[in-house]
Amino acid sequence: MTVGSDAGSAPAPVTEPPGIHRVRDGASEDAGGSAPRAQAGRARRARGGRGAGYWLRLLAAVVISLVILFPLYWMVVVALSTRSELLGGDLRLWPRSFTLENFRGVFSSFPIATWFGNSVAIALTVALITVTISMLAGYAFAQLRFRGSNVLFLLALSTLMLPVQVIMVPLFRLVSDARLYGTYWAVILPTAASAFGVFLARQFILSIPKDIIDAARIDGAGHARIFRSIVLPLSKPLLAVLFFMNLLQTWNDFAWPLIALKENALYTLPIGLLYLQGQFGSDYGGTMAFALINVGPMVLLFLVFQRYFVQGFARSGIR
Repeated sequence: MTVGSDAGSAPAPVTEPPGIHRVRDGASEDAGGSAPRAQAGRARRARGGRGAGYWLRLLAAVVISLVILFPLYWMVVVALSTRSELLGGDLRLWPRSFTLENFRGVFSSFPIATWFGNSVAIALTVALITVTISMLAGYAFAQLRFRGSNVLFLLALSTLMLPVQVIMVPLFRLVSDARLYGTYWAVILPTAASAFGVFLARQFILSIPKDIIDAARIDGAGHARIFRSIVLPLSKPLLAVLFFMNLLQTWNDFAWPLIALKENALYTLPIGLLYLQGQFGSDYGGTMAFALINVGPMVLLFLVFQRYFVQGFARSGIR
């Protein structure tokens, strides 16, 4: 009877030694409050951890930025200064009186609108063609496996070691034999492909997760569909980088357009700057105004697309 009654009765509660609840409660409180305290500690260290190294890096960044921006600032100051102030030997970092006379003189003496239109047309055409060729070639080197692909890629990169001056004579012979001398195409076609652009596109496409491309292949997508539907949408930062780099390079190109173009009406803005360099003197105010007209569009374009520019370099592996 005693055994039956013991078996049918409820089990006795297990008692724990005193202090266990306090330890467990304390542990739970520590677990629950450790994260906020850790975050608060990191915040205090972040606020108080700005030592001498941080301020030295900040100072170096400010000094380097001022050194880089000062030529642009000085260009603006000279372009807005009067001729008497420029030739008087008392030029200051801030002009006494602003004037637009230098800009009016440049626009009235030279076909700025025509040269600006030529620069825009040539630069946009070269940039679009170069981006297209770079993306197609970069995809081929990154995704297609064929015999000699690495050797061909290294040969393309080796052309970066050739100075432009070395190939100017062969290029001139080429455009002359093709009867393109003196036309826009004499400037556009020789610069319509870039080995560095191909390298940048290849590195960027290699950074795209391979699982995405493999999944598209399993679904039956070919290379054209993968390139159009997967690679291009994911390559917006790269497209911005390639477009801006080629646009800037073509916009500022001076030597080859000077050789390939022979008519005044086809000149670009960098060539037009030659007209302001006199044999016995120079119009410094007009030259700076002209240079500001040439530099301004590229500066504004970079400010607009700088986020894509940085992302494209970061994802392509260029540091």
